[in-house]
Amino acid sequence: MSRLLLLNKPFGVLSQFTGGKEGAADTLSHLVDVPGVYPAGRLDKDSEGLLLLTDDGRLQARIAEPRHKMAKTYLVQVEGEAGDEQIDALRRGVCLKDGATRPAQARRVDPPVLWPRDPPVRYRKSVPDSWIELSITEGRNRQVRRMTAAVGLPTLRLVRWRIGEWSVDGLAPGEYRELQV
Repeated sequence: MSRLLLLNKPFGVLSQFTGGKEGAADTLSHLVDVPGVYPAGRLDKDSEGLLLLTDDGRLQARIAEPRHKMAKTYLVQVEGEAGDEQIDALRRGVCLKDGATRPAQARRVDPPVLWPRDPPVRYRKSVPDSWIELSITEGRNRQVRRMTAAVGLPTLRLVRWRIGEWSVDGLAPGEYRELQV
């Protein structure tokens, strides 16, 4: 049996156990006290949500390697109103500096009920924002942020909600749930 931890990674925490500038305070080591597990993939320090950790190298590869095309679903708060043209562009795939992305599943969604972020997203009365649910099967560096920026919608908040069949639903920031797989 392999161990699999579903962690709700808070904003400001690195997806690693050592090497943060602030010591343990900005790494996984202050959140997860389970020996022998490692992140399956990464989530940027300024992103939050589901991070999977496992002690099984094959499972880790199946989750993290793009050739397996495991879908990752994000809730993305963007600056501006997401229009049909922008959603369609995300669905077709967008051109980034490192090449075109695969087509994504994208749709506008109502603002989700999420935990408060610390620090909160900057609110500007004169600039509207909207939310997009975006599912991708790649894992390029900062890909979702670069995709939304490419269609004119800079990302304000990025929450990974789901990886394959696993979801962060029901987990508060910093909490994890262990599964046997």
